[in-house]
Amino acid sequence: MLALRTTGFLALLLATAPAWALKPFTADYTASWKGVSANAQISLNSASNHRWNYEVSVRNQLGSTSQLTTFDEYNGTYRPLSGSDITQVLFKKSQKNASYDWNQKQARWSGDVKDDRAGPVELRNGDLDALLLNLALVRDVAAGKALHYRMVDNGVAREQTYQNLGKDTVSFEGKTVTATKVARSSDDKQVIVWIVDGLPTPARILQRKDGKDDLELTLKSVR
Repeated sequence: MLALRTTGFLALLLATAPAWALKPFTADYTASWKGVSANAQISLNSASNHRWNYEVSVRNQLGSTSQLTTFDEYNGTYRPLSGSDITQVLFKKSQKNASYDWNQKQARWSGDVKDDRAGPVELRNGDLDALLLNLALVRDVAAGKALHYRMVDNGVAREQTYQNLGKDTVSFEGKTVTATKVARSSDDKQVIVWIVDGLPTPARILQRKDGKDDLELTLKSVR
């Protein structure tokens, strides 16, 4: 989903199949964030040492949020290496940084984090952070795999299971297209993601908190 970290936040391609290899892209979205219209962008870019940068940014008149994960591919999985989460709303700014040490099998967080969320948290093979769930969902829906993950993010590890809710329709580039709708719910949060076959990023993402829409992204274009 996007699985923006700020809300518990907001899927690409099968690493083992050439047709689904990771490829850079930039996707533009219309958005609603904290009840106000916004613009958003999701991008994937190659970095040095066979690494990738995956970024989500949202901006409106209230402020902005930007989340970045640097990751690599390891044994067919997306493995987070580091991350940042910067949010500014009006005059309040917060920044959190994540570090995933796969040699020591530990994840830690610094910046504007509570002491009990600094870690370390034990890492297990296959663990994802919140952003990488988006890439994993697109990859795994396309492959027909079970949508069950262990997310290590914001100082905790949680099991995340998405339910396949069947087919739905979404609008993209002036057309109505068929999407697979998947969702998860936990405590007071719900995330719903619409995935269109052939698109490297979700066509729509809706996050709800306490029964109210908190973040919604609708894809405009991808290049």
